[in-house]
Amino acid sequence: MNGNPIFVAIDTPDQARAAALLAAVGPHVGGVKLGLEFFCACGQPGVRAVAAGRRVFLDLKLHDIPNTVASAVRSVAALAPDLLTIHASGGAAMMQAARQASEAAALDGKRVRLLGVTVLTSFDAADLDAVGQRGAVHDQTLRLAALAQACGLDGAICSPHEAAALRAECGPDFLLVVPGVRPQKFDIADQKRVMTPAQAIAAGADHLVIGRPITAAPDPAAAARAIVAELGL
Repeated sequence: MNGNPIFVAIDTPDQARAAALLAAVGPHVGGVKLGLEFFCACGQPGVRAVAAGRRVFLDLKLHDIPNTVASAVRSVAALAPDLLTIHASGGAAMMQAARQASEAAALDGKRVRLLGVTVLTSFDAADLDAVGQRGAVHDQTLRLAALAQACGLDGAICSPHEAAALRAECGPDFLLVVPGVRPQKFDIADQKRVMTPAQAIAAGADHLVIGRPITAAPDPAAAARAIVAELGL
């Protein structure tokens, strides 16, 4: 683990609130994760305004035909995000097209690193079964991560419960970015497969995505500092 592994998830359509939260917690985290809620409300101008000078994880979970996803990757590459998500369940052709687009749109030799979303941390085995994906969550996660790696993606999104197995399967250079991270005694809310920050790092996570435990706290900066202290940073 190099540096601060925390990407704080700013999930709000309010650009002013996002900017205020980042001003408070920015010194205590490694970067910011901006997702669909923020991006649909504020667009690329909002990303530029809020995240200037910060490491940006753009969590858009792209999933469409290969040509459309490739075009989307090229469109957001101008923002120079550090990380961008696409759904690994979109298949090999889609992921390969995304990788090619990221290479073609590289700025100053630096391209957007792509992460394959495996199984959402709000899913459990019953949810997978309901959408026609038979088998254990663990097996589906490993299957999709291996496919993402074979297609040239830089890493995967997985729950902390699959991190150790993915690290063993995919090796040390495949990025593992882990949501579903909750400090001890924090309500897990709509997440179903969670661990504490320290447990997730011990399991093999490179980066942690932490939202509500920081952003919904009475003092977000203090909450971020507490998590950093828990990690021994």
